[in-house]
Order: sequence, then C-alpha cells, then structure tokens
Amino acid sequence: MRRARDHIDSHLDEALDLDTISAVASFSPAHFHRQFRALFGVTLHRYIQLARFKRAATRLAYGSESITRIALEAGYETPQAFSRAFRLRAGQIPSSFRKSPDWAAWEASCTALDLARSTLMTQHYTLDAVTIRKVAATRIAVMTHQGAPEGLGQTIQRFIAWRRANGLTPRNSATYTLLPDDPATTPPDHYRVGLCVGTDKPFSAFDEAIEISSLSAGRCAVLRVTGIIDHLEEAATELYQQWLPQSGEEMRDFPLYCQRIAFFPEVPEHESVAELYLPLK
Repeated sequence: MRRARDHIDSHLDEALDLDTISAVASFSPAHFHRQFRALFGVTLHRYIQLARFKRAATRLAYGSESITRIALEAGYETPQAFSRAFRLRAGQIPSSFRKSPDWAAWEASCTALDLARSTLMTQHYTLDAVTIRKVAATRIAVMTHQGAPEGLGQTIQRFIAWRRANGLTPRNSATYTLLPDDPATTPPDHYRVGLCVGTDKPFSAFDEAIEISSLSAGRCAVLRVTGIIDHLEEAATELYQQWLPQSGEEMRDFPLYCQRIAFFPEVPEHESVAELYLPLK
C-alpha cells in the first residue's frame, strides 16, 4: 500500500487508473478500494484529487508557472474547470490564492491528505542513524519569521520572491532553516524560524528584510530525514530525547538547523530529503 501511495505521488501528471495502482500494490482491484480507504482514511479518488490540489496550490503560491499550465498538470482540461474545483477546496480562485493565500483554509483542506501521507511513515531513529560531522562556517542570508506558525507560509512566499529576484535558486545555492524555537512550548507571538540561503553576495545586494549571518563551524550531530519534511519536530525530539542522552555529547550554543536538500514540489513529497544539524561542543 505504501508503494501504491508513492506511485500516485510520483505520477500525478499521468492518468491514474485502478488497475495500474492496485497492481503496484499487488492487490486485487476488487478489494483495493476498501483496503486503501481503511488504511489511509480517504478513498483512492479523493487521495488523488487532494494530492494534485496540494501540488497545484504549492506551485501557485511559491512558483512562477502559468495558471493554465498548473491546471493542465493537475488533470483539468481547462483553467475554468480548475478554478471552480480550486475555489471549492481553498475558498479562493487560483489567481487570488497566488496573490494572497488564505493559509488557514489551505491547511484545513490538506489535513486529510497529510494524515494519509503520514500513515506508514513513522520513523524511529537510533544511535546508528546519526553521524557526527565537522562542519565549516557557512555564510547565509536570513529572513526571519516571527509569529504564529500558521503565518509562516506568507514569510516563505516573500523569501522565495526575494531569492528568485536575486538569482539564488535552490539549484545554485544551499537552502537552510534555523529552528531556534519549539512550536509546542513557545508562545505564538515569540515563535521564530529563520529562512536561509547560503551566499557570498555582498550585504548591499539585499533588502531590509534580510540579515547576513553564518552557520558556525564545529562538530554537529546530523540526522538525515526522508519523506514529508514540512514538520521536523518528531525527528528533532528523537535527537534531543533519545540520541543526545545516549551519546554522551554536549550541545554547543547554536540553534538546531536543517539543510533542505530536495523538497516538494521539485520532487514528490515522499522523496523529500532534509538533514537536521545539532551543534555539539
């Protein structure tokens, strides 16, 4: 069933028929519908619709592709049909969502999909899963989000727009996220996330929302995470509560951070890759 779900996520541009998907899972088509719904909590048809919707919404908010192209790749014959379906789920037509997304409505519409994707994806990390590396200092440009996690999408939009305007694409510059605060224990008004890109450009090239900083040199415990990397708190908890006490190591005075190596929608969500860095003395 995991193979079937991953096949869907990797072939959203293609026709996805029951016979093909059930064959990937090595299940009988006659029983596949019920088994899929029992395991993932949504029907096969709804899962495909939601997966295409989430990818389309992410491309609208963060990308520069035309709405017509996004509509066609989401499986709609016309932009008008796509607009009607998108409005039913997001409460906005695609052009309005692109300009000013209602992130609360978007997250609510994706809840069933996120739950289905988290099924069979729970990872448990051991001492062997963590490596210790000596990391060189890395100069970074940082845009800081401060406020409730629900507003992070707007900051990400601004960061991507700034990054694109300065020619700092994920293909030619590394992507990092500073994670100084735990969303479970930090008051929403004080919650911070640093959106970062590795760069050697001079300070004068940046606008007032950007600060120049660096990832400090030193030893780090590194945990590689694959799959859905929007929420890395489970992996961070494993590092702090399981690995650190067993390792005998001590933390350095620098926040936890991650490098996003491959991420949605550039790759299917289950193929996303991030590495968490816990700085050590």
